[in-house]
Amino acid sequence: MSLRYDVLIIGGGHAGTEAAALSARSGARTLLLTQNLETIGQMSCNPAIGGIAKGTVVREVDALGGIMGRATDLARIQFRMLNRSKGPAVWSPRAQCDRGLYRRAVRSLLERNALLSCAQGTASSFLMNAGLVAGVETVDGRRYLARAVVLTAGTFLRGRIHLGLDTRIPAGRAGESPTVEIVQALEEIGLKTRRFKTGTPPRIDGRSVDLRRLDRQEGDTAPFWFSFHQREAHPEQRPCYLTRSNSRLREIIEQHLHESALYGGAISGRGPRYCPSIEDKIVKFPAADGHQIFLEPEGLDTAEMYVNGLSTSLPPGVQLELLHSVPGLERAAMTRPGYAIEYDYFPPTQLMPTLEVRGVPGLFLAGQVNGSTGYEEAAGQGVVAGLNAAACAFDRECVTLARDSAMIGVLVDDLVSRGVDEPYRLFTSRSEFRLLLRQDNALRRLLPLAERLRLLSDAEFKNAEQRLEMEVEALTVAESTWIDSDPANQVLQAVGSAPVLDRRCVGELARRPGVPLLELLAAAGGRVDHEAAEWAEIELKYSGYLARERKAASRIAQMDGFILPAGLDYRRLHSLSFEAREKLDSVRPTSLGQAGRVPGVSPSDLQNLVMEVVSLRRGR
Repeated sequence: MSLRYDVLIIGGGHAGTEAAALSARSGARTLLLTQNLETIGQMSCNPAIGGIAKGTVVREVDALGGIMGRATDLARIQFRMLNRSKGPAVWSPRAQCDRGLYRRAVRSLLERNALLSCAQGTASSFLMNAGLVAGVETVDGRRYLARAVVLTAGTFLRGRIHLGLDTRIPAGRAGESPTVEIVQALEEIGLKTRRFKTGTPPRIDGRSVDLRRLDRQEGDTAPFWFSFHQREAHPEQRPCYLTRSNSRLREIIEQHLHESALYGGAISGRGPRYCPSIEDKIVKFPAADGHQIFLEPEGLDTAEMYVNGLSTSLPPGVQLELLHSVPGLERAAMTRPGYAIEYDYFPPTQLMPTLEVRGVPGLFLAGQVNGSTGYEEAAGQGVVAGLNAAACAFDRECVTLARDSAMIGVLVDDLVSRGVDEPYRLFTSRSEFRLLLRQDNALRRLLPLAERLRLLSDAEFKNAEQRLEMEVEALTVAESTWIDSDPANQVLQAVGSAPVLDRRCVGELARRPGVPLLELLAAAGGRVDHEAAEWAEIELKYSGYLARERKAASRIAQMDGFILPAGLDYRRLHSLSFEAREKLDSVRPTSLGQAGRVPGVSPSDLQNLVMEVVSLRRGR
């Protein structure tokens, strides 16, 4: 017996849950197939959401109807806005979460959609029909038919945990079996695989820590919600704590480095540059006095703490010795050892910008299987794959996000155009238009797409429109309100800005660096919504820079609008360099803009490519 759906999602992590949510919101009957229903939405590593660039992705996911922002608001036990000292244009929201609350929130949010079902099982092979993916079969013989399939297996693809040199455990996550058969099935279809590694630190019993010796870090008290559509009450906040490694920890690692799975030769896969193990830190930064170690609470109903900054693949006994060398952790009880995990991924240049596998219609890949790392990066890919799987199922136009419209667009374009040689992490510096792609304006940027695809309920769309109207109103009020010199100077002098001698427009004064719009309006007797004022203040302060970025984005949009023929034989275009022909033939870009972002393709290659395509279109 076979059950039939429009879209089938394999994997219940952050990519899979967003793909399922967006597929169902697109009107597709969707099945989420996962090895364990109890771990849907599981936070495998750090119990935190957001951060630099990542917080922007969370708000973009939410703007399109995804669930990560809503689940974070329901589960956050500490919130901090990073980069406060650098101005609101680069503020980055980050939340520490209760693992259990987050996981339960994700499943509850998924089950609110009547078109979405969940089932427990392990996919072992793909069902094919005339070269098209038609569904999957599980290891126990069940068959699920679908018009499109999205694979989001995370680190489970032939995953192997390493604890020192002697302990190697086949697993996709501690205590959970890896996925082997589905990798073999994809290799038989023709996909290439490579190997990456990542890791996680030990956990400790917070009751065994001398918190008095650590720096206590409280969360922000100002109200903030990741979600634009849902405003639930937050759980109570918990503090985090900061300590540092020392020379004793360095000595221990130097003595036992040969026992590390990473440095002892047990691991061949490359790890993430921006989240190194403590062994990597000691080896690669020998002059550093110490490294920060954050103790982060795992939840409200447990004393367990996550030791952020101490990721390791050393044996458990050495890990305990490391912990006891850290100030404040001399008596720490280790509840779970850290470990390294090695896993397969599919080089993402095998994908189209829709995240559909080239040459395998109906099959989409999202998340760490594409060589990325991080919950938020996985969620962003899940959105793109889910939307396009639904579009594929209904023969609709595919959905892509441009680099100037969303950080998710930067993420996907980087993966499919440039590929990866290490686990990919998103940063604001990866975007040419980071001033346009802020966390505060994610709804304004993406609401038109959400409306066109009918991803939001009527109530959600109405609330979103009202929010945007309030932002415009705040800007209008700022530019039409005048303030006398005396109340204006009280605000200006408080922030070290030069006083004025006469009556001025609030909008004019708010353009000055460091001058707060809300306080100026309050001094002038005006009132606007706090969140709406944030967007208006950025528009005032950075108007010139924003105009320049929009102009540059328009020029790139013209290149992205130059579509390249799908069957173009790059190897026969001898006006291009050999390297360019080789790289373009491998990536198969869909537009001139994407071709220009492929490493090894020069401006002269692009110019010649245009001439070749124009000649082909003229029939020469």
